Amino acid sequence: MSQIIRIGVVSDTHGHVPNTEQAVKQLREHEVSHVIHCGDIGTGAVVPLFAEWPTHFVFGNVDREKSHLQSTIEGNGQTSWGEFGELQIGDCRIAFTHGHDSVLLERLSTSGAFDIVCSGHTHVAKLEVQNDIQLLNPGALYRADPHSYAIIELPSQEIKHYQLITES
Repeated sequence: MSQIIRIGVVSDTHGHVPNTEQAVKQLREHEVSHVIHCGDIGTGAVVPLFAEWPTHFVFGNVDREKSHLQSTIEGNGQTSWGEFGELQIGDCRIAFTHGHDSVLLERLSTSGAFDIVCSGHTHVAKLEVQNDIQLLNPGALYRADPHSYAIIELPSQEIKHYQLITES
């Protein structure tokens, strides 16, 4: 029997620390072992919040200070991929990008090289299957209703969205 691995997928934090802290708390409760951030990080202030996991960041269209963000990400021992990244965990091949570059997103989604393609940008949670590829948008942790994130469970490749529970 294979070990279950859970990957948290977040996007569009836009530097909003309180929502990101709440997402981190919920990801901890889900016992994730990796995190993918699909861009629009916003500020370096959110980067250290993911310190307990290997976290993979890509840049979005609001991430204007890319060199500062990259040095913050790398300085926190995390991985900065630029415009898109890819991981292979077990037999599962995952690509991730922000989604504002529709040509890149289409190329990743139709290449046949990946099992799951993650993107953000729209602030709308979505999961669809095209040509045996799961296309995942976790939604957004800021400027969304509701705020949401997703969990990929391996080896089954089951994906679920979760609503961010904000404390009032």
